[in-house]
Amino acid sequence: MPDPAATRGLPQTDIPIRTISLPTSAPGPRAVGKLFRHLSGDVIYAYKLKPSSFGLALLHRQVSQHRRPVVLDIDDWELSWHGGDDYRYRPHLRQLARDLLKPAGALRHPDHPLYLQWIERLVAKADRVTTHNDFLQRRFGGVKIPNGKDTELFNPDRYDPEASRAAYGLSNYRVLMFPGAPRPYKGVEDVLVAMDRLNQPDLKLVIVGGSPYDDYDRTLRDRWPQHIIHLGKRPAGEMPRVIAAAHVVVVPQRQTPAAQAQFPLKLTDGMAMAKPILATRVGDIPQILADSGYLAEPNSPADLAAQIQAIFADWPQAQTLGQRARARCCEHYSLTTMAIQLDNLLVTL
Repeated sequence: MPDPAATRGLPQTDIPIRTISLPTSAPGPRAVGKLFRHLSGDVIYAYKLKPSSFGLALLHRQVSQHRRPVVLDIDDWELSWHGGDDYRYRPHLRQLARDLLKPAGALRHPDHPLYLQWIERLVAKADRVTTHNDFLQRRFGGVKIPNGKDTELFNPDRYDPEASRAAYGLSNYRVLMFPGAPRPYKGVEDVLVAMDRLNQPDLKLVIVGGSPYDDYDRTLRDRWPQHIIHLGKRPAGEMPRVIAAAHVVVVPQRQTPAAQAQFPLKLTDGMAMAKPILATRVGDIPQILADSGYLAEPNSPADLAAQIQAIFADWPQAQTLGQRARARCCEHYSLTTMAIQLDNLLVTL
């Protein structure tokens, strides 16, 4: 039986899910052996370009008597978190020894950036590659298949915005919602500076989630307590009800390699729920939104402030664009569309 804690929040499915407990963040030989015993499908689909995923899939193909095809899914440029193409590992001899030999040495972790750099050279060994946006496809090749949204779960007809706002204590506000964990490259600070410029007390930024890595979200709350309402992390199944409470969903990505390499899922959260979307011209965002939302220049609080004013100055037009965004999401970014694309890919193996 799977560990309930490990599978909490996953969608209900008849597909059996196996979990392997790890005493540390690095899978040891015993865990790898257990994983390999469970890899009994016709295709191995490795999620993320990491040694702990793609690397193990390639190793399994090498040692297994059943050489199953390996498909690699790349949803992020993992090396972008470490300086991208500028990353260099140049330790002195003593540091190298510590990194290799100490129990907690950096090179004992399978996803050290040096190994991330190395494994990028092995992408061609995958039988098929799927990526999530143009940036990743240009860099790694393969077929672009963006993450699909469950447009039945995220269906605005199933939720009452006023009731949702009342449930979360937001009835007295115009709600700009950021449904994700804030990180510097996600541009939440730019929205808050824009709100400083507007100086409208009933305008609130509602943040749903929190950073699992540090206290960055708390830093934002401490600096802008007058603007922020923090709902905290919510179960995946509750998110449509939460987003129903928004007037506008904001996706203010900054112009960084990490942002360019991402397909921001909160964008299709808002689109599926027919919300007016305010986003920035970063990566694939203009292509995803097309003519169904509002776009600002990245790293520009002044432009964000102007777009916020434009949205509320013509609210019927904003709602029309929200409906257009929903239609676009259903056509191009739904689970059904994703399933068709994946089926077309897998039948060629």
